[in-house]
Amino acid sequence: MRIGGRLQGAIEVLSEVEERKRPIANALKDWGTAHRFAGSGDRAAIGNIVYDALRLKLSHAFLMDDDSPAALAHAVLFRQWGFTPESLAERLDGDKFAPEPLSESALAAFASRNLADAPDHVRADLPEWILPAFKENFGENWLAESEALNLRPSLDLRVNTLKAEREKVKKALSRAGADLTAIAPCGLRIPPGSGGDRLPNVIAELAFQKGWFEVQDEGSQIVARLVDAHAGQQVLDYCAGGGGKTLALSADMDNAGQVHAYDADRTRLAPIIERLRRAGTRNVQVHDDAAALEGLSFDRVLIDAPCTGTGTWRRRPDIKWRLSEKNLEERMAQQDAVLEAASRFVKPGGLLVYVTCSLLPAENQTRIAGFLEGRADFEALDIAALWQERFPSSPKQPHFTDGRFATLTPAATGTDGFFCAVLRKQG
Repeated sequence: MRIGGRLQGAIEVLSEVEERKRPIANALKDWGTAHRFAGSGDRAAIGNIVYDALRLKLSHAFLMDDDSPAALAHAVLFRQWGFTPESLAERLDGDKFAPEPLSESALAAFASRNLADAPDHVRADLPEWILPAFKENFGENWLAESEALNLRPSLDLRVNTLKAEREKVKKALSRAGADLTAIAPCGLRIPPGSGGDRLPNVIAELAFQKGWFEVQDEGSQIVARLVDAHAGQQVLDYCAGGGGKTLALSADMDNAGQVHAYDADRTRLAPIIERLRRAGTRNVQVHDDAAALEGLSFDRVLIDAPCTGTGTWRRRPDIKWRLSEKNLEERMAQQDAVLEAASRFVKPGGLLVYVTCSLLPAENQTRIAGFLEGRADFEALDIAALWQERFPSSPKQPHFTDGRFATLTPAATGTDGFFCAVLRKQG
């Protein structure tokens, strides 16, 4: 397909996402099924246009004075792919699969408008009601943090040290451009491409089938390592989901001791069994019923709490525009309930590690403050000191709040957004 057909395909997918509120991945998959003539490169380019359009939806619409799927898709090519309106018009001329030309008013707006004149939430490409939370969390760095959250993400991998060494896996993935991550000691990173570039299909690699690595954002690897799990310990991964952090904990423990992976949602938990088998993990028990945990206590309890996912907006920009204040209130109630429930399983002297992939203080610092208020059985540890212990040579630092809380972000640590607090139970 030429650029015209790809642009039209992206407009069709954007329309599907916007009108039917469908996840991007589902809309792209269905478009590909209905257009089997499109090759993998075409589908990747269309996907890139769609994701780029939704990451910068507000600023694209402001500069074009038009928020239609066609205007957003054209803005991607103008602002992010290196086309000028004139050069794109030349490429589309005579292409029967190209979309209708943009209106003269949209082109005139793009030529005359300056993003510096836009409201703050438009410059940041944030829902307006979210902006105060970003300013609270990041102070004068709010715009830089927001802008970094609108860039394409890398493809991060965690080397499974139960089966392979980091350098060995890096060599096996050399054709894919894999290099060492800056912070996570077992991580590899494949940088994002530009324009219509495709990321490699790493799960088709023999090294993946052998269980040498898992796809896992470096931020997720980092917070798993902050659990500080050791061989021989008893560890609970509460809200384990698909098991990414469970696998990382098991590897940190060198398959010695025991990890209990629990999630009340069987659908989210389902992928863990195959992942454990491929990884060669032998010290994990999987539970979908909390009754199986009754009477047990653990050296480490990890809560990967349900949250709004604001830290993952690089990868899932569509959820940014569907998030509501009601959603946030529901998540806060769930987080309080999970904190209370999981804290019962921590041994005296053990650690309770609270993690979200959110950048909103209401889900993070505020929830921990509420949990600690009026109780003397838990205390928040100095996470800055723990960071230095776990990542002594790290060239990057997260945002530390009061020394007790760490917030990872694309701007500060080059990862997805994560919050982490480590609490010790007295005794």
